[in-house]
Amino acid sequence: MRPVVLCFSGLDPSGGAGLQADIEAIGQSGAHATIACTAVTIQSSQQVFGFEACAASLVKAQATAVLDDLPVSAIKSGMLGTTDNIAMLTELFADQIIDNNTPFVLDPVLVANSGGSLGDEKTLVNAFRQLLPYTTLITPNTHELRALSGEQDLHVGAKKLCAQGAHAVLVKTSHDFDSGDIEQYLYIQGKMVHKSTLPRLDGEFHGSGCSLASFIAGRLAMGDALIDAVQAADSWITQTLRAADAPHPDDTQAQLIPNRFVRF
Repeated sequence: MRPVVLCFSGLDPSGGAGLQADIEAIGQSGAHATIACTAVTIQSSQQVFGFEACAASLVKAQATAVLDDLPVSAIKSGMLGTTDNIAMLTELFADQIIDNNTPFVLDPVLVANSGGSLGDEKTLVNAFRQLLPYTTLITPNTHELRALSGEQDLHVGAKKLCAQGAHAVLVKTSHDFDSGDIEQYLYIQGKMVHKSTLPRLDGEFHGSGCSLASFIAGRLAMGDALIDAVQAADSWITQTLRAADAPHPDDTQAQLIPNRFVRF
């Protein structure tokens, strides 16, 4: 069968982000998505109203059912929501229930693009740091990078996360709205090995970070080298955002939903 990616992610009822974004992006990468649902959120494409996290035991049971059944070639995590869920995922790696050689893409979700807390940031940050040694790639936005590293300078922060155990860091500047084009920097073992410049498109997008990380995970499952997976994801995500759907076309401030089925 197609290479399998196991995702730990939450349900977004609007379908813009979360597990639906993971399924669609991984499908477009050529791989097959499986899901361990970590939370049910109450959100629209524009706003988060609340969420209820799944118990760590339930998330673990979902994950082990997949791991016992299918040949998982990559892992991706998005919204984990609680320190218990982060600790559970850490234990799956530490106890080698998940093979430590399996590529793992960590999207360290702290706050949704559409606003609203997805858990207490300080406790989530401390828990995420325990996952870093198992991480092939971490894909923080600028807020998440600064929170996780404690550094304001993005390059210093990326090097620090590598020093704390992450194999690679993809620095995304899309949240720095005072900049022009979006620059992304890929650090592997503390050294910058790739820089890409993406056009900053008009509007804000709901689920772009989920989509990018999941597409990379899919390409890693397909056997791509990390740099190749990142480059492929850059091209793909740009096209999905260019073709994004506008739920509220008369509201220029409303978030758009990436069209992950666009042909390019």
